Amino acid sequence: MVESFIEVAEESHFSLHNLPWGVFCVRDDGRPRIGTRLGDWVVDTAVLQAQGLFDGEMLRDTAVFDQPTLNAFMALGAPAWAEARATLQTLLAADNPTLRDNAALRSQVFHPLTDVTMHLPAAIGDYTDFYASEYHAANVGKMFRPDDAPLLPNWKQLPVGYHGRASSIVLSGTEVRRPCGQILPPGTVAPIFAPTAELDFELEMGFFISPGNALGQPIPVDQAEEHIFGLVLVNDWSARDIQRWEYRPLGPFLAKNFATSISPWVVTLAALRPFQTLGPTQDPTPLTYLQITNTTYNIHLEISLKSKEMETPLVISRSNMRHLYWSMAQMAAHHTITGCNLRPGDLLATGTISGPTADSCGSLLELGWRGTRPISLPTGEIRTFLQDGDEVTITGWAQGDGYRVGFGEVYGRVTGNLRDGVSYT
Repeated sequence: MVESFIEVAEESHFSLHNLPWGVFCVRDDGRPRIGTRLGDWVVDTAVLQAQGLFDGEMLRDTAVFDQPTLNAFMALGAPAWAEARATLQTLLAADNPTLRDNAALRSQVFHPLTDVTMHLPAAIGDYTDFYASEYHAANVGKMFRPDDAPLLPNWKQLPVGYHGRASSIVLSGTEVRRPCGQILPPGTVAPIFAPTAELDFELEMGFFISPGNALGQPIPVDQAEEHIFGLVLVNDWSARDIQRWEYRPLGPFLAKNFATSISPWVVTLAALRPFQTLGPTQDPTPLTYLQITNTTYNIHLEISLKSKEMETPLVISRSNMRHLYWSMAQMAAHHTITGCNLRPGDLLATGTISGPTADSCGSLLELGWRGTRPISLPTGEIRTFLQDGDEVTITGWAQGDGYRVGFGEVYGRVTGNLRDGVSYT
């Protein structure tokens, strides 16, 4: 066990084994810069760098942490990320006096979590969402195509995905307004314009790309993880009734573009390596450009729901990232096989992560089986889809021997529909 001179609770997501990256500002200083988290403290890496404590070859002559986004640091590549992690683990170790015994420097470097405001970790240029969980895809197929095979013929041949909307990616804690759109009510032949009545969450993991590839030069699948900076929790909010009317033939559009929430701390692959595990057997064998040992990560995931009437949230689903059929490496390789260029800060998401049991589904669509199996809340309320005032929290962590490597949470509260105070013609 690597111990820090800062006390960290065993159940904390942010031990010295983690050291995620994020962008923050302090209450009395509105200047966003880069830091890491240790327990209930934010560690100001911009100050550490200004003091010359990042003295390795890759970081010595840069001010890469005194930036409002992680993009420039991401772009330096894996050797710089490894150097930064090693430096932090050395500086924060219990037997290192550099910070431990320098009270004046510690007061500049360590900020209580209660004194900081978090920001989006990156300037996200592009966002792509995949459909990589077989359990989720099969559930959706059974609901909407009960007389056909649950999976379409292409599903096990390639990681299905679509290009999402980067401008509406928001940080955990941002309220989500109920969108309006065209809806075809059951039994009718003409659409209406109305607020969605089927607002849903989607439990996903997202991963930031860097350094990326040049236009026309695909990323080989066996090199793809070298282009993954780290992971965040994702709630990709969805309006199911809007989606049902609009998605043929080109797929999701307005039903998915109004909000995608992410957690603020980016957990690196280096921190997650001890929790790497084999993914499901892929049958049939993928085409050559996608062939690689299918690995994923053993990350426990939970969804909690709290209505306006409830005092405490209720855990309504438990899943795990290891249930993904397609790996992150395969998603990145497939994305670029045409020569499409991925850039530092691009976000790719896995799609809804569902497990094999009824209580491990990653969306209300599945948990309530398209509204036919309402979820009962402790107050006596029921839910088929989200109501105004509902709060959704997703959390996740990998469990080590006496420590955790976790993501914190991604949280959002549903507010009134977009018609409130807005004139439509």
